[in-house]
Amino acid sequence: MLNFEYYNPAKIIFGRDTEKEVGREAAKYGKKVLLHYGGGTIKKIGVYDKVISALQAEGIEIVELGGVMPNPKLSLVQEGIKLCRDHQVDFILAVGGGSTIDSAKAIAVGVPYEGDVWDFYVNGVQAKEALPLGVVLTIPAAGSESSDSSVVTKEEGELKRYYGTPLMIPKFAVLNPETTCYLPDYQTACGACDIIAHLMERYFTQVTHVDFTDQMIEATLRTMFNYAPLALIDPHNYDVRAEIMWAGTIAHNNLLNTGRIGDWASHDIEHEISGIYDIAHGAGLAIVFPAWMKYVYKENKDKFVQFAQRVMNVDFSAHHKDMIIEEAIRRLEAFYKRLGMPTRLSDVGIGEERIKEMADKSVLGRGTVGNFKKLTASDVYEILKLAL
Repeated sequence: MLNFEYYNPAKIIFGRDTEKEVGREAAKYGKKVLLHYGGGTIKKIGVYDKVISALQAEGIEIVELGGVMPNPKLSLVQEGIKLCRDHQVDFILAVGGGSTIDSAKAIAVGVPYEGDVWDFYVNGVQAKEALPLGVVLTIPAAGSESSDSSVVTKEEGELKRYYGTPLMIPKFAVLNPETTCYLPDYQTACGACDIIAHLMERYFTQVTHVDFTDQMIEATLRTMFNYAPLALIDPHNYDVRAEIMWAGTIAHNNLLNTGRIGDWASHDIEHEISGIYDIAHGAGLAIVFPAWMKYVYKENKDKFVQFAQRVMNVDFSAHHKDMIIEEAIRRLEAFYKRLGMPTRLSDVGIGEERIKEMADKSVLGRGTVGNFKKLTASDVYEILKLAL
């Protein structure tokens, strides 16, 4: 186990009707808020009205910016930065899922910065300050409600990039599982695959003697494998939705990073897919992760056997490691298919035309991706070929 520091100040407010707490929490940080959200879903399910009422009850002035799309765009971030500056906004409230929260985080660090906010994502510039941020989560998936990171897509060049800083950790996050009962099945499934990927990115490490966090990750994975299908069968079951929502937060609040180095190659590879083709992030991860596993498992067969036995319940003879691992990957793909997810690029209409471009862009400016095995552009190309 490696030395580590763990810090996460996000206040979690979890349960039924917790939207009523938004006004009191937001009032701690100012009297003018940027309300950032996506489309009309939060209005259809009543979350928008509840949030507006809670903010108005505290006398908070509201500036609105909707229009966040999946794979949030840099152009909207830049619009939000200008809006905050023009209206002298004190606080940002993101209402929605990971895309909305990631966009809000980018706005938060961009407002006090004199340069281009994209500098944080590609040029190695570190933010020194940020506007405070709060969250009302309606889609459990990205874990952005208490993470220190954001992913934004620049339309020019179709580049999807990550930036992280503790300044991006929200001050509070309201999690009401009731709001997730209205999600379409596909969005529920994509969210589940995103959560599972966050767990597996951390799980597959070359750091040894991390059994405590291994077992926490395994327990959270088993929770997702048990409850994600139930959410599709019984979408309005509060208890099922609550298990998934809390698992999504724990999966990405850095607790499960402690003492270990995760991989993250699958995320970096998927960012190139969704950056170009604009598919759902969770769907892209369901395609990439099994292909990545097939390509890298020989780097540490024992870790994959542990995953197969403890998580995927493979009970083949321990003398046949390759067979055990291949069965685990097969079961993972079967699980994704059960959720209605794609497991091949061809399932979403993507061929081999641009896989070399995606492979090259995945390592642009960094040379390799991943930590379990350092992957060059040629390695990523082979993984994408496996995913066809």
